[in-house]
Amino acid sequence: MKKQAIKLLLLCFVIAAFSIQVAALVPEQVIPMGKTVGIQIQTDGLLVVGFEEDETTLAKTAGLKEGDLITHINGEKVTTTEELRQILDAGFSGDLTMTVQRKGKTAQLCIEKETLETARKLGIYVRDSMAGIGTVTYLDPENNTFGALGHGVEDTETMVLIPLAEGRIVPSQVVDIQVGQRGRPGALKGIFDTNTTIGTITSNTSYGLFGNSDKLQGELMPVDVADNEEIHEGKAVILSNISGDQVEEFDVEITKLFPEESNGRNLLITITDEELLEATGGIVQGMSGSPILQDGKLIGAVTHVLVNDPTRGYGIFIENMLQANQAYSSAA
Repeated sequence: MKKQAIKLLLLCFVIAAFSIQVAALVPEQVIPMGKTVGIQIQTDGLLVVGFEEDETTLAKTAGLKEGDLITHINGEKVTTTEELRQILDAGFSGDLTMTVQRKGKTAQLCIEKETLETARKLGIYVRDSMAGIGTVTYLDPENNTFGALGHGVEDTETMVLIPLAEGRIVPSQVVDIQVGQRGRPGALKGIFDTNTTIGTITSNTSYGLFGNSDKLQGELMPVDVADNEEIHEGKAVILSNISGDQVEEFDVEITKLFPEESNGRNLLITITDEELLEATGGIVQGMSGSPILQDGKLIGAVTHVLVNDPTRGYGIFIENMLQANQAYSSAA
């Protein structure tokens, strides 16, 4: 994960918007996974995650905000902090223009040459990549596509969905667990094999990470995908990888359904498995994406933990994940 301070000056504005259409076709069967992987993402530009402690910075007064994505300077694409540093160090013979994206809209920022020469240079913090551990939910054996997490990868400081330039998944091993406690979420701690790529990430969406892999290996045969209407309150199981690279099955109870929700909170689950409760305290970070099965069908994936009660959390319907994968694949 990179976060560096860059000296920068900004001014002015112009706006445009975009939209995405949602597709509905989903596969009838997929392989439930439950395997943790290392996730590495390169941002599609530079994400502004903070400012140096100076309330009079030109960056702020000109309108640059946390969560903005810097994509171009004077028409030149920037994707890494080093590229940005080289552009700034080279200097400018004229006005500076900068293209940023904000909440799906494009803004053109500019600053006149005279201001560049006389104004103080003030700092912003930007991020160009992220890395972490997460769980693969399913693999579609028909086309080697996968879905993971059940929610998007967001910047931890701005809570902005990371715009994806490229990404990959790598093998991981769970080596330790920070046990979840009331008011303090736990976490799986893993190590990555960064020399081996087992899949490419093609989209980072609010419904999960999606990509392609011909190297993921599931421990189960394909199972039927449940329609949203088939899911019901009652007993279910999740598949999770809480030690080494071993996937295990644990008992849960689905206590409430929220079929109209579109934020990865379609069902409320309670961990009832004593072994899992003893090992993790319940749901912990890194378990996002753990497949949920009921009546022999894949019904969803774990997405969130309740901070004040780690034995409970939320999950997304699998049909919603698969539809999102289809939609973003079609739009690509």
